[in-house]
Amino acid sequence: MSARSDHARAPLPARRTVLAGTGAGVLAATVLPAAAARASAAAADGVPLGEYDVVVVGSGASGMTAALTAAGRGLSVLVVEKAPTFGGSAARSGAGIWIPNNSVILGAGVPDTPEKASAYLAAVVGPDVPADRQRAFLANGPRMLDFVMANSPLKFRFMDGYSDYYPNLPGGLPNGRSVEPDQIDGNVLGAELARLNPAYMPVPAGIVVFSQDYKWLNLAAVTAKGLAVSTECLARGTAAALRGEKPLTMGQALATGLRAGLMRAGVPVWLNSPLVDLVQEGGTVTGVVVEKDGVRGVVRARKGVIIGSGGFEHNAAMRAQYQQQPIGTQWSVGAKENTGDGIRAGQRAGAALALMEDAWWGPSIPLPGEPYFCLAERTLPGGLMVNANGTRFVNEAAPYSDVVHVMYEKDRGATGSHIPAWLIVDQNYRNRYLFKDILPTLPFPDAWYEAGAVKKAWTWDALAGQIGVPAAALRATLGRFNAQAWGGSDPDFHRGDTAYDHYYTDPNIQPNSCLAPVWVPPFYAFKIVPGDLGTKGGIVTDAWARALRADGSVIRGLWAAGNASAAVMGHSYAGAGSTIGPAMTFGYVAANDIADA
Repeated sequence: MSARSDHARAPLPARRTVLAGTGAGVLAATVLPAAAARASAAAADGVPLGEYDVVVVGSGASGMTAALTAAGRGLSVLVVEKAPTFGGSAARSGAGIWIPNNSVILGAGVPDTPEKASAYLAAVVGPDVPADRQRAFLANGPRMLDFVMANSPLKFRFMDGYSDYYPNLPGGLPNGRSVEPDQIDGNVLGAELARLNPAYMPVPAGIVVFSQDYKWLNLAAVTAKGLAVSTECLARGTAAALRGEKPLTMGQALATGLRAGLMRAGVPVWLNSPLVDLVQEGGTVTGVVVEKDGVRGVVRARKGVIIGSGGFEHNAAMRAQYQQQPIGTQWSVGAKENTGDGIRAGQRAGAALALMEDAWWGPSIPLPGEPYFCLAERTLPGGLMVNANGTRFVNEAAPYSDVVHVMYEKDRGATGSHIPAWLIVDQNYRNRYLFKDILPTLPFPDAWYEAGAVKKAWTWDALAGQIGVPAAALRATLGRFNAQAWGGSDPDFHRGDTAYDHYYTDPNIQPNSCLAPVWVPPFYAFKIVPGDLGTKGGIVTDAWARALRADGSVIRGLWAAGNASAAVMGHSYAGAGSTIGPAMTFGYVAANDIADA
């Protein structure tokens, strides 16, 4: 990247993004200086806990990538982590990583170019994200991935066929640009493996499953490819067991590989050490106040602090303040420790905030214990979504973030009209496809019914009564949907018009693999709420991941990446891994910027 100036002013997002107005002005003029003074007092009184070149807050994908990069540049680094585990939300995820023009996809023959990637990202994010931040992501993403592979045991696989989410836009690729971690042996961490944050959906013992396999596992009962992939997953698990390995994939592999890289580089990771505040001296961030082993103390940062502490998805007060109702912390699958600590500390230090109203949304079923983030289930043929009026309102196969955006936008006109919505399927659907981890034909757990997450009835009218929608309207909706499904087209919402629509579908269904009628009783309805993978709003940063004030000036000594920062994706979602890819990239950018200073 080109030389930078601390006085350079990057353009800020112009629409619905930056904390602004008279309330923010009062906050900046009164509350923030007072908070900074309190942080300075805490620094003066706190127990000295050490001094490093760089302190990284958070041990998720952005934080560990930042720490690995800083160590690789010869800097002394400390990672402080609030949770008793490392890995954050990344460890819980499928760990798709969207990085255009990376060496893995180019090696696999993907016809990507910088020009295509630039055109596509610009078309996806629009004017909400400054062009120099987009360029920084595209330029540094491939370098980051190569650096991680060279400095950790991680290797990556092309997710062949997982389309960009808007393949019809300029530069979009129907075969995709996403990669995921290759299989890794958990033994590489030794005893530290016990401190890995568990997966959101653990893989059953004895098999090895990649994110890319998930599509085909859903179809194991109805396609030869699905059966073959299932067999291959079992064979991988058997081979790993014979080698004495603890095979890990997806987010578990990503977090393990990054942690192993930090162990090799001698980077300490303090668990159970939450951030209390930032230390500022003369307007420069010079360290952090943390609680370690119950003791509040100060860690000095000679060169800078990088905040990679995740979003605020589990902070009910912040969600109520910034986001549209209804909203619930219980609908998020992000790491439970993500309560916005780093974002609020950055704000107290003077940072502007952006995109706070948005999240990495996805239609979710509020199952007892934990929500279920729907991917294939709403896309497979033989299902449709309806609102409180019993009518369709969206392309069910659209990118998951878009579906929830539509739910909220249409709910504004009449609260409760689209939240919750209902996903309706029939017994033919249940006989053919995996649902979450429930095999085809098997009954759903009683607890799902008791929680009101699923309803079952033998007629459309009876189902309408159970979910509280007008029976006549639901009959009309299903009648129209079924007629269109038999014909293989959806003129109402264009389901099946793009390559992405067809990713999680059944190739045996023709002429449109997205569409099949809902006609075989009994019928099922699943409650759909606006869930998320995490929030996407946070500290406004520039092309070097430096934290910015509302006037565009740089807060010296402070960088941010991942979901603690305002996303480079703006209000959109370019492809599978648009959360983790930029998080890792801007962690890498931040560390290199510190090292270059």
